[in-house]
This record gives sequence, C-alpha cells and structure tokens, in this order.
Amino acid sequence: MRTDHRRRSLPVLASALLYPWLFPGVVVAQQADSLPTVVVTGTRSEKTLDETPVRTEVVDRKEIDRTHARTLKDALENVPGLQLREIHGKSGYEVTLQGMTSDQVLVLIDGLPISASTGSTVDVSQYLLGEVDRVEVVKGASSAQYGSSAMGGVINVITRPIARGFAGAVSADAGSYGSQNADGNPGVLHGNVRVEGGGEKWRARVTADAIDNKGFAVDSDGWTRHGDAVRREQYAGRVEWLPTPAGSFWLDANAYRETDEQRFRYYAPPVYVPQRKTEDISRDRFTGGGRWRFDNGLTARLAGVTEGYDSNTKEYSNGFQTATRKASMRTDHVSLQLDLPAWKSQLWQVGGDFHYETLNQTANGISELLGNASRTATELYVQDDIILSDTWEIVAGVRGQNDSDFGSHFAPKVGVRANLIGSEDWKGVARANFGQGYRVPNLKERHFLFDHSSLGYMVIGNPNLKPESSNSFQLGGSLSWRDRVAVDANVFYNRVSDLIQTDMSNFTVVNGVALYTYRNVARARTQGIETTVRWQATSRLGLNAAYTYTDTEDLDTGTELTRRPRSMARLGLDWRVFSGTDFSVRGRYQSSELVDSTTGARSPSWTTLDLVLNQKIGRGVTAFVGVNNLFDRQRDFSNASDFGPVAGRFIYLGARFNTDGVF
Repeated sequence: MRTDHRRRSLPVLASALLYPWLFPGVVVAQQADSLPTVVVTGTRSEKTLDETPVRTEVVDRKEIDRTHARTLKDALENVPGLQLREIHGKSGYEVTLQGMTSDQVLVLIDGLPISASTGSTVDVSQYLLGEVDRVEVVKGASSAQYGSSAMGGVINVITRPIARGFAGAVSADAGSYGSQNADGNPGVLHGNVRVEGGGEKWRARVTADAIDNKGFAVDSDGWTRHGDAVRREQYAGRVEWLPTPAGSFWLDANAYRETDEQRFRYYAPPVYVPQRKTEDISRDRFTGGGRWRFDNGLTARLAGVTEGYDSNTKEYSNGFQTATRKASMRTDHVSLQLDLPAWKSQLWQVGGDFHYETLNQTANGISELLGNASRTATELYVQDDIILSDTWEIVAGVRGQNDSDFGSHFAPKVGVRANLIGSEDWKGVARANFGQGYRVPNLKERHFLFDHSSLGYMVIGNPNLKPESSNSFQLGGSLSWRDRVAVDANVFYNRVSDLIQTDMSNFTVVNGVALYTYRNVARARTQGIETTVRWQATSRLGLNAAYTYTDTEDLDTGTELTRRPRSMARLGLDWRVFSGTDFSVRGRYQSSELVDSTTGARSPSWTTLDLVLNQKIGRGVTAFVGVNNLFDRQRDFSNASDFGPVAGRFIYLGARFNTDGVF
C-alpha cells in the first residue's frame, strides 16, 4: 500500500515542477520583498543577501508563518540540500549539510551556541519559533568564523528585533493523524502568544509557545507508538535598553520544558515484552550583551550565554522500572567582537571567544563518564573584508583556538565575490570560498562509559582522540533577470581527516563482554552540486525549485558513506488566489540512501507534498488549514532499513491574530 503511494507521488511532484514552465500564467514564484534581506552569519557582519561573499540561505518570518512551522526542525524542512534525521533513541531530529554529520554542524541562537541534547548533537525539534525573525544557513567549513563544530556549516537562528510602539500575536491550531491518532486523542495541539513594545529607550517582549503531540501508531489500539507522545513548552522574556542611537544593550531569558514517552516492544523469546521510556527535559538559557559605536567609527559587540540542560530518563519493562538515567550539561560562552573603522577600502574585524562546558551523566546512580567531563577553550580571530573595486571583494580570516585538552588549532578561510554582470535588467555574481574546519571531540566521545554488559557490549570513551579536520571548497554564482527569474548554482567539495566514530572492527572481549571505543578511524570526502531556481511571473504567483546531488566516499574503504542520499529536491509554490487568500505547496524528494555498508541495505526513496491555505478574515486575523504529507508516504516499520518519513498524512487547522502593522 505504501509502495503505491510512493509511485503515485513521484509523477505528481514531477508534474508540479514542470507545470509552471509550461503554463506561466498559472504558477509562479513569491513576490519579492521591497527591502533587501540583511544577513550576518557568513561574515559576522551585516550585509545584504546579494552582497555577502559567503553563500547564505534564509528562512524568513514570512515563510515560517506561511507554512506554520512550529519548531526549528519544521522551519528547516524546505532548505535545499539539508537532511533531517531522527536522533537514535530520542524524540527529536538532527541535521546534516553537504554530507557532513550533525556533530559537524554548529547551531546558534543569535550567534551564541545552544546545548546539544545528547552531549554531541543538537535536537532542532527543541527550539520553538515564537520569537524568531529568520534562520540563516551557511554551508561548508566555517571554523574561521565560529570555531569548533562549524566544519560542516552553521545554522544561526535570529530572533526578532523589538520595534517602538505595541505589537503582538496569538495563534492556535489543532491537527490529526486520522486513524493513527493514539488512544483516540487529537494528534497535535499547538498555541503561542507574543506581546512586545516600548518607547525610544526601553523595550520588552514576552513569548509563550506550547505543542502537545499525543503520538501516533499504525495500529492505534496496540502498545507500540511509532510517533512518540511529546509535550514541548517554551517561555521567553527580553528587555532592551537603547540609551543613545550609538548603543543598545539587552537581556534575554528562555525556559524550555519537554516531556516525552516512547512505547515499543522487545522480543524476548517466545514473547514480545512491552517497553516504555519517559524523559523529562529542562533547558534554562540566559543571554545578554550590547553594541556600541564610537565616534571614530569603531563598533564593539559583546554577548554571552549561560545555559543549563537537564534530562531525567526512566525505562520500564512490562510495567516495572528497570533503569533511571540522569544527565546534566552546562555551557558558558562569551564573545567579544570589534569592527574597526574603514581603512583604505578595508573593513577589519577582530574578536575573541571563551567557552566552557561540563557534562554529568549517571545510570541508576552510577556515573556513565570516565574522569572529569569538562572542556575550556579560548579563541581569537581576525578578518579583513577588502573591497578591491565595484567588481571584486575578498574576505580573508583566521581563527586560533587553544583547547584545555587538545592544545592549539588554527583555521583559515578566504572568500571571493565578483559582480560579473550588472545592468538594468541582468545581474550576475560569482562566489568562491575555501575554508579549513576542525571539530574538537565532544565530551561523550572522550568520557562516555556506556555499559550494556547485559546485552554483551560496552562503549568506552577515548581521551586520546585527535580533533577532526577538513578542507572545504565552495564555487558558484547566481544570475537574475529583473527580479523575475533567479538561478543559483554551487559546487562543493569537503574532505575530512581523522573522522571520529565507534571502531566496530577493533574491540576486545573481557569476561564475555565486547568493549568498543571511539577512534580516529576514517578519511572521507563529500562532493556535489546544489542548484535553485526562483521564478516570479506576477505579484500574485510564484515558484522556487531546488536540486542537490551529493556523492560521498570513505577514502579508507572506498565505500559510500551511510545515510547520505545522493539526490534531494525541494519545491515551493505560492499563489495569491484572491486578495487575502494564499495557497502554498511544499514538495520534498529524497533518493535512496545506503544504510549498511556491509550488507548493502538501502533505505528506499520517498516523496512528500504539503498543502496549506491561508485566508485573511479580518484586520490582522488569518485562518488556515493544511495537509502535510498529502499522499500519506510513510516508512515500512517492519523494515529496519527503511528511514522514510515517520509520520503519515497530517491535517490541521487554526487561526492567527497579529497586530504587527495593524495599530
């Protein structure tokens, strides 16, 4: 049955891609904004999207509202070439970029790091979007700008600025998985509220956001839940002080709470035994900083974060509690940046970061870590943005890091941007970037003591690991005509050395228990091409389409890297049907991917299509209805090698009241 859905959905997506080109009066791309988009992630300085030397992809607030993205995971679903994967054993998702793993992609909130839910991987489901303005994605090694863990790219969540006056929004929606709803409950309930405002010198904002997902199952009357029951809540408050036009200061507090339950069955011959796991998570995040521009043109920026992440997991077998696992992570990070006055067409930038993190984890009261799981890093960086002419611009920089356990590391980066075509109708830009990346082993890889002796194995951390390193090349450009058609292409090549993974080939056996550990065991490369096309035929109708091809190889074995699909495609269609009536389509395709290099098992390809209708019904009021995964493409849960979509068709409706621009 699922195979039929997949076969039907492929030609539908292909038709949707081709139809607007054959019938330009029917389908087109979204209306261009009147003001250019400003980005900061690629160079740590404000530049318009067209002028940044570092290719940046943006998910703006209009897209978030149009598609009703609830979490950061939802907002990233339609970014070209970005893959979302479930975190093993967790109720969440991680990201990969250009074939680089989630450990190698740095996730930031306003340029400051956020805790990884497992001590290594950031769960992008654990950040709600009530206070978000946009999300910026930079692919390729960015360690020269952001240090360790940015060797594969950076995802930077930018929160909303607070304007003078009063503004606010409230939204509520409910959705259903149909016959797969767990225990007959509604599938998902979601609501958020935002209130902000102030005067010339003082401004403030409070937000609250909550999602209650009851879970789902192919057999809703059975014990197993294929979609976990998860409740997520996020509350935030922000205060800004603007004493003069030259300076501003801010404080932000963010509290996240999550409760989730997993239900599955474990085969203990001759019967299947019901298993249940619950996890309670809390994240308390406090950030603050300021910016001041001096009379001589020097601008100083200071920002810092202190964050605590705690989880309490309980495991049950046949109704009896069998284990309790507690984890606590702490992160402190301070960043200082100086933007020097312009000098001979050069914009110099210098700065430094201090980072400190700790990890504690116990199972049934016994530590699962070896030694003192903490890390300190001091980093300095310098960058020069050289405007050679109206045509050529070069950005070059280097970062040096001194780590408490791994000594010093240096990462350079250079980018070139050229305005090759510039006329009233045509604009052509070329970009080339080279960067070196590195990633210091995380605390779990160095200190983990994962004792599953009852199942015949243990995984032990390795304090002697070396940092991973990479060389990243990005070459591409864009061509646009009258803001009507834009074509973008980027060729990438990433080569990784000292790749860290669990060494499955070399292990020892002690008292019948296999002892595994982490090692620098592999060299790898990823390469490919990313292409996007945006077409705007009228102010009402629009299309954007993207295709990414990725080729990967383990250079030690000559085999393809697992869980990296070769082909990924994205489709976006926005149609202003009537004044106040907007219809949108989002399509996603992913080719098959290698799951096991030993057996050659592959996960099958899949296609999903989402539809949403937004209808304005009054001043500032919008009602909406949507269908995610229209053709109900869902993985075969009996096939351990099938990593297709977890959730089937999901139908939702709701309403939003937004005062922005109303009063």
